[in-house]
Amino acid sequence: MIAQPAPKRDVMARRDIIVAGLGRLVPETGLIADPIRLKPYETDGLSAYRQTPMAVILPETTEQVAAIMAFCHREGVRVVPRGAGTSLSGGALPMEDSVVLGLMRMNRILEIDYADRCAVVQAGVTNIGITQAVQAEGFFYAPDPSSQLACMIGGNVNMNSGGAHCLRYGVTANNLLGLRIVTVEGDIIDIGGAHLDAAGYDWLGLLTGSEGQLAVVTEVTVRILRSPEGARAMLAAFSANEIAGACVDAIIGSGIIPVALEFMDRPAIHACEAFAHAGYPLDAEAMLIIEVEGSVAEQDYMLDRIRDICNRFDPVSLRVSQSAEESLAIWKGRKGAFGAVGRISPDYLCMDGTIPTSRLAEVLGRIGAMSAACGLQVANIFHAGDGNLHPLIMFDANDPTSFHKAETFGADILRLCVEVGGCLTGEHGVGVEKRDLMGVQFTDIELDQQRRVKSAFDPGWLLNPSKVFPLKPEPAAA
Repeated sequence: MIAQPAPKRDVMARRDIIVAGLGRLVPETGLIADPIRLKPYETDGLSAYRQTPMAVILPETTEQVAAIMAFCHREGVRVVPRGAGTSLSGGALPMEDSVVLGLMRMNRILEIDYADRCAVVQAGVTNIGITQAVQAEGFFYAPDPSSQLACMIGGNVNMNSGGAHCLRYGVTANNLLGLRIVTVEGDIIDIGGAHLDAAGYDWLGLLTGSEGQLAVVTEVTVRILRSPEGARAMLAAFSANEIAGACVDAIIGSGIIPVALEFMDRPAIHACEAFAHAGYPLDAEAMLIIEVEGSVAEQDYMLDRIRDICNRFDPVSLRVSQSAEESLAIWKGRKGAFGAVGRISPDYLCMDGTIPTSRLAEVLGRIGAMSAACGLQVANIFHAGDGNLHPLIMFDANDPTSFHKAETFGADILRLCVEVGGCLTGEHGVGVEKRDLMGVQFTDIELDQQRRVKSAFDPGWLLNPSKVFPLKPEPAAA
């Protein structure tokens, strides 16, 4: 018999008992229940939404996570898994009657196997931490979200994160071999491993990108790759967003796959140049960062072909980095772009939708028209090579009308993505931000089938509830 989740009022009435029970499962410093100390956990990267949880618990081992999940399941307590809290879709937003399960203390590299090119790490290891652990031996971990200095591999798995170099190397799902998970009932299960594939159903594919709704990821086995001989970046600047978008489509359509192909428009160029001093072209309306890698001969060949394509679009300027330091400065600007936009607007919504690259020029033009119509400025910074858009909609958080306009504008952009054959999210996940738009992309039948998958793993809907699916009465436990 699977326990029914306790009603919210009952859980809150038993708060002191529940907190005391949780405190027996971890060391003394592993439980946070003081209202002041809970404040940092009331939101994530989508800081427009806030809610203080009942408690935060910080395990250090998979066994502690299992004990916590078993206890919360028996007591009918909702659980919200959390890594570094860098989610931009509200994926780690807590509820008042929930316990935040923070995995940041599970930060150990457990095993590195250079011969078979894989590593086993706990869920709280940072994305960049994996590369730092193996780079001395000439290896790296490929997915590189802009938040890679802070974001954790468990969160990357839950959101299937990408990054600038996913054009060549793929997103998180393409770089995973295995997971250790804890079910909502507290069972520990190993999925996949250090081998290429596993027999049976593709549980790894199902769990990756499931936004922490099916199980808690505690350990991850990732692919590590040999570092390339070298890499060089090119800056290509254009007189209009639409022209840069058409150039992107021409590069991809030619069969050339750079290691990265990134887009910035004028507001983003100016904000990032003021931060990084990378020599970005301030007279351009749009700019592409194009990186190739390999031997010097391979780099020269690829850059020559790409330069020929760019020249067909009458670029404002073309420049190839001449040193490793120059390339680092170029990427410093791109990696720090979201923070740099804070120079021109303290508040913005970072959207995330994906479109076919053949529609890029059209979509950029329509976003510009929508921006003018609603009176809110947009900075476009995104992974152009795979059509993963990240329009930053600027607004005033102290003005409720401005915030409402920004939300409406963002929803219209995502509807446009679906309209042209794309989807609601490329790497940020659905979370709370896009859950009420799921009906734009999926039929009721399709959503109900997805809910059945959720119910199979979590019959009481206790794990990261009120995310992903449009709000409606949650199904009763089996």
